[in-house]
Amino acid sequence: MLLQISPSLRHVTVLPGKGLKEFIKVKVTSRRLSYRMLFYALLFFTFLLRFVFVLTAVDSIDGENKCSTIGCLGKKLGPKILGRSLESNVPEVIYGILDQPLGKDKLEGRSDIPQTLEEFMTQMKEGGYDAKTFAIKLREMVTLMEQRTRTAKIQEYLYRHVASSSIPKQLHCLDLRLANEHANNAAARLQLPSAEFVPALVDNSYFHFVLASDNVLAASVVATSLVHNSLRPQKVVLHIITDRKTYYPMQAWFSLHPLSPAIIEVKALHHFDWFTKGKVPVLEAMEKDQHVRSQFRGGSSAIIANATEKPNVIAGKLQALSPKYNSVMNHIRIHLPELFSSLNKVVFLDDDIVVQTDLSPLWDIDLNGKVNGAVETCTGEDKFVMSKRLKSYLNFSHPLISKNFYPNECAWAYGMNIFDLEAWRKTNISSRYHFWVEQNIKSDLSLWQLGTLPPGLIAFHGHVQPIDSFWHMLGLGYQENTSLADAESAGVVHFNGRAKPWLDIAFPNLRPLWTKYIDFSDYFIKSCHIRAS
Repeated sequence: MLLQISPSLRHVTVLPGKGLKEFIKVKVTSRRLSYRMLFYALLFFTFLLRFVFVLTAVDSIDGENKCSTIGCLGKKLGPKILGRSLESNVPEVIYGILDQPLGKDKLEGRSDIPQTLEEFMTQMKEGGYDAKTFAIKLREMVTLMEQRTRTAKIQEYLYRHVASSSIPKQLHCLDLRLANEHANNAAARLQLPSAEFVPALVDNSYFHFVLASDNVLAASVVATSLVHNSLRPQKVVLHIITDRKTYYPMQAWFSLHPLSPAIIEVKALHHFDWFTKGKVPVLEAMEKDQHVRSQFRGGSSAIIANATEKPNVIAGKLQALSPKYNSVMNHIRIHLPELFSSLNKVVFLDDDIVVQTDLSPLWDIDLNGKVNGAVETCTGEDKFVMSKRLKSYLNFSHPLISKNFYPNECAWAYGMNIFDLEAWRKTNISSRYHFWVEQNIKSDLSLWQLGTLPPGLIAFHGHVQPIDSFWHMLGLGYQENTSLADAESAGVVHFNGRAKPWLDIAFPNLRPLWTKYIDFSDYFIKSCHIRAS
């Protein structure tokens, strides 16, 4: 930059260089103010040059082709002011080679492809290759790494699918030992609850909780954590619903491990009068759903053999095959008004939660005439977990979904829900649920793929009252970003996801929240080698 000052100090001329065709003149009106104006002029151009430099730097970082950032202004003005060229130093031949697709068959059996960046650099330095050969070698190495990474991710998802879908041998052992105890020990066959507490089962002055589970150990943790953290355990009634095969082990466990003064009821589905009369929509839907899922995408072998889909898409399809999504224990909650016809309000708990506070204040929450009190999952500090909207669960590319719902509506969570059964009985929620499950089955699971939450989001649409997120912390079964301290501050923590706390794939830092409610000195626990870690 050239700075010229006239002898009279009335004119200041600034010539930035070759990039500017016209010079800039600053005329000073008075000799008395000339030094001040000179100072301002220098200050202005110093700022201008720094500004152009920043614009150019931002543009190089953005790397955008379109003028969508402030860096684009630097891209346009920088060369004109500074006289710089924007031509790339990377030869076009490199772009041409890297843009060409490379098939998997062209890499099979090749031993000359570099396996590491260090090996690649050594070959480049020693071989003296030109730009074209450099690009070819780079493309081969990167493509090979991508293929290996994809294969490894798919294998990981497959192993997790198998691990989360299987019953650990320790839990199977526990069921067998308890069933044997039920057959041989009268103390393991007690009526639950005892006759004197039966009236409390339909008394609305008690706090009624419902748990549906075929997992004895998981049910014991929910029950123990609920009662131990209750300020009025004598007012707690826990209704445990299970299936026929788990009824005897479940009854044996709670007969031998009472949680007095709380009242525990253990009941199998076939013990409910309503469930044995006529057709049960949930069972009919499950039978059809099971058949469709068995043929879904050709099964796990066909899913992982797909060479074009991304690993996370394959993971979602594998998860859709999980047996838990076709479990009656997951679907039965939609029939709570019929199963508990004498009750006005219940709190429904999933078997993968842990209660960490007294839950009796839930009965004081005003649901404003709504049926379902639930924690919404579209807002919160944890953007990974609390960012779920309807579009996260429903397929809005399907016209049946897109014309009835809005994709950005906030979703909510199952796992810890307050259900006003009186208000529920005045609605068509249950029939609506079964209608949409039927539509999904007819469409080959194209409305949604996973679980009971999507039809729940539809059935309870317009009937949900949001409650404080303190009452339900989610995501402990599919991510470990939540700190132990944060989890301990929640009223209820939910291990929703594949990494259930009773599985070997559970997150070690979060599992203690669950294991603290297991007595590892118990005879049955020790004999089945169930350990804290």
